Amino acid sequence: MKKIFLALLMVGALVTSCDMDKKPYGSLDNDTAIQNLNDCRRFRNGLYSSMRSLTTGGYVNYPEIQMDMFHGVSNNGNRIGEFSNGNINSATRDIATIWGNLYSIINSANFIINKMDEMLANNEYTAEERTELTRYDGEAKFVRAYCYYWLIDHYCETYSASIAQTRGKGLPLVTVYNPTGDSSKYPGRSTQDETYKLINDDLTDAYNALLEYEKTDNEFIAPNAAYFSSYAVLALQARIALLKGDNTTALSKAETIIKSQIYKLAEIKAYEAMWTKDEGTEAIFRPFMSTTELGSSTGGAYLSTKLDGADYIPTFDMLSMYEDEGDVRFDAFFTVWKLAVDGNNVQAYVFKKFPGNESLKTSATPNYINMPKVFRMGEIYLIAAEAAATTNPTLANKYLNELRSKRITGYEEINYSGQALIQEIRNERLKELIGEGFRMSDLRRWGIGFQRNPDHPENPAINNIIVPNGRNLSYPAGDYRLVWPIPSAEMETNPQLAGQQNPGY
Repeated sequence: MKKIFLALLMVGALVTSCDMDKKPYGSLDNDTAIQNLNDCRRFRNGLYSSMRSLTTGGYVNYPEIQMDMFHGVSNNGNRIGEFSNGNINSATRDIATIWGNLYSIINSANFIINKMDEMLANNEYTAEERTELTRYDGEAKFVRAYCYYWLIDHYCETYSASIAQTRGKGLPLVTVYNPTGDSSKYPGRSTQDETYKLINDDLTDAYNALLEYEKTDNEFIAPNAAYFSSYAVLALQARIALLKGDNTTALSKAETIIKSQIYKLAEIKAYEAMWTKDEGTEAIFRPFMSTTELGSSTGGAYLSTKLDGADYIPTFDMLSMYEDEGDVRFDAFFTVWKLAVDGNNVQAYVFKKFPGNESLKTSATPNYINMPKVFRMGEIYLIAAEAAATTNPTLANKYLNELRSKRITGYEEINYSGQALIQEIRNERLKELIGEGFRMSDLRRWGIGFQRNPDHPENPAINNIIVPNGRNLSYPAGDYRLVWPIPSAEMETNPQLAGQQNPGY
């Protein structure tokens, strides 16, 4: 915990505004680091850089590769192998790194929020300046809420009334920037209700702040916005409500976005461009990138830069999901490569949903970097459909059919009921959101497990190049690995975490 809650690296990085891997150029004076609006803007830019980082790369890939959609290729060097082969534990380095990074970003957000509160209490600012300060405060609270959401969605059990008020089932909560070396002051894990209350309170404040700002400047209420808007807040609120099983709220927030008609499902002919060029009508928030301000590579977990290899390839069951011949997603997400593996050339489908934006390449070699579509309409329609499925099947079918009509050429509307409707929506989430980081969360909250189909009838030669350990991996319903462990280093350093490790670890 000490290295997380005392971390000054992120605050120093915020001053540089761009590269999250740079160390601070000098020591930071906490009393004078933010003195004026220009200082606020630099720190705020750092938070957006953080969002660019934590919505790409391993944050997206690890929980996907851990599940049922991909097989490891035998010459992948065991990259992401602990996840793929079902061997995660409390000492898994990547799990600890993500935990630490998220708390470091929270630490930075706390620093800014605390300073914004001080500045807003000062009467020396004009009304226009106060609106801008309030906006920055709202953006920082959105980032803090997003980090706590990400943590509770990966490191905590599924929300339920039976454990919602049990201490030790939520997250350690920190809202004040107050570094200390006294481990007796480190927080233990809260309840789930307390964690979600902090998230919801921050999102309410963020929504109100951004809504107020948008009365005078609504430039970022548009597709592909590089800055948060009130609609980005609604999207995260809808996602979290679905996660908690609050279908009424999830449906309400999702429908507000859909009915605004500001963001629209991509037309079939434009769908692939959303992934190759990072353009289109769907993205509610898309962090800015340029060749000098890049996030991590998401596609690099699947494709080699030499175009002859892949660390992970889709299972046959995943390919078979796209049974409609006119489904635009199949060609957008998959293509056949000749893989060079252990001296053999084996044709196989590879996953190319994140092919790299040509405008973000820094050399002739592919870097497989795309701007993340953090919230987009494909997810919003699926939230609305799932939230309505048990109480309003007609509405659920409406949203399901509207989504499919924008994904499948010549699609003819079909209506379902009961468990068949629920299953169709779940299938559609998998087909639409594959690779975007939702699968582990979905399986956990649905209370179901998985077993990878070990065979590749599309080309039996593929069976010889699959990593044996993860070939037919299965997780039963409720498997403890559907929740990541609290890192062992945190358990050892913070005495308040004693007895609060997740079950199974």
